[in-house]
Amino acid sequence: MNQFQLLQTRRFLPLFWTQFLGAFNDNVYKNALVIFILFQGNTLYGIDTNTLVTLSAGIFILPFFLFSATAGQFADKYEKSMLIRYVKILEVIIMSFAIIGFYSESVLMLMALLFLMGAQSTLFGPLKYSILPQHLQENELIGGNGLMSMGTFLAILLGTILGGILVSIPHQGTLIIAIVVIILALFGLIASWFIPLAESTDPKLQLNWNIITQTFKMMRYAQENHDVLIAVIAMSWFWFVGASYLSQVPAYSKDVLGSDNQVVTLLLFMFSLGIGIGSMMCEKLSRGRIELGLVPLGAIGITLFSIDIYFASQYFETLSLPQGQMNALQFVAVPGSWRILLDLVLVGLFGGFYIVPLEAMVQRRSNPAHLSRVIAANNILNALFMVISALGIVGMIQLGFSIPQIFLSLGLLSAIVTGTLFLKLPEFTQRFKVWLSFQPKKENQK
Repeated sequence: MNQFQLLQTRRFLPLFWTQFLGAFNDNVYKNALVIFILFQGNTLYGIDTNTLVTLSAGIFILPFFLFSATAGQFADKYEKSMLIRYVKILEVIIMSFAIIGFYSESVLMLMALLFLMGAQSTLFGPLKYSILPQHLQENELIGGNGLMSMGTFLAILLGTILGGILVSIPHQGTLIIAIVVIILALFGLIASWFIPLAESTDPKLQLNWNIITQTFKMMRYAQENHDVLIAVIAMSWFWFVGASYLSQVPAYSKDVLGSDNQVVTLLLFMFSLGIGIGSMMCEKLSRGRIELGLVPLGAIGITLFSIDIYFASQYFETLSLPQGQMNALQFVAVPGSWRILLDLVLVGLFGGFYIVPLEAMVQRRSNPAHLSRVIAANNILNALFMVISALGIVGMIQLGFSIPQIFLSLGLLSAIVTGTLFLKLPEFTQRFKVWLSFQPKKENQK
């Protein structure tokens, strides 16, 4: 079945829209809150606006550390479509309080709601990926994961843009945002009602409410299969790189390219477009199977084009443009701008080649009874890698690194990290050679 035909099936389409609307809503709310804090000059207990914005990112990620252990257990123990509906009902309730938060301009309440949104996303994470192998055939996993990745990054981009536009509307912006996030949550709930049953994979599981001990136990599940452990680490590295790019694009546009928010949006669009295209191409390039040979191809592309962004940026650094002046039309008229746009598209494109087969590999090779808990363990590692990314970038900036130098470092680090992982699991490079030779060969079933 062609991957687009999955969008015509009840076993995939409702889940796709539930995930898309959830990610869209998260980012509408998050970006609206960030702009509300920055441009209204809001503070909380004397904390300045820039610190609050940084704190908001940490507040959203924190629940992944706190609640992933519980979320993974729930997803393995109970029927999944029912749990997804409960999670979407929780989203509607949380977003209903956004009206009060925005109307009263209470930063404390809005931050608390952001934490709860992070908790709701934490509960949904293991469900959305562990349900796929129950509804899709093995030869549909690459296509299904590709569509989910494309939808997720498109939702992140559109949600970020819409949140910024709506909250900036004079006088009524915050009220409009509050209404929009409730409507999006309701649409997500409606979509979830059409998801078919996905029976429990471990109904006799005894829930462990101790977050610390269960987290370590989940990590052991991820280590049950060496291949799965390598894939989980490799996926977390993708989020390290992705988070680094998404966090640095605004400052890169303003300080290096001398451009305004229009160019920030353009750069983010190109990066997200690349990931979407790469994710969608995986099914065709995989020739109907879980093709691990695409992972080294993706790693090579991420490395090469991250390095090229550094060299492409040197032209703009020599121009010494005034900060934040050029709009999008002025930017694309500058020689060298298209090279940067192409580099961002290609980093995203090869990122899609890299991440989609890894997702399918984890779904296929994990013990089905533990799959949700393995995915929850992966979510914890993803969050940890994103936190390390943020701390690492702050440290590099303090040491005097420019943003192009940070992108160069990302490319070089990618070569080292992924190269090490491929040495730990030679199947990646073996399959890459087979894929390059166009010799069809079925994946080893493990």
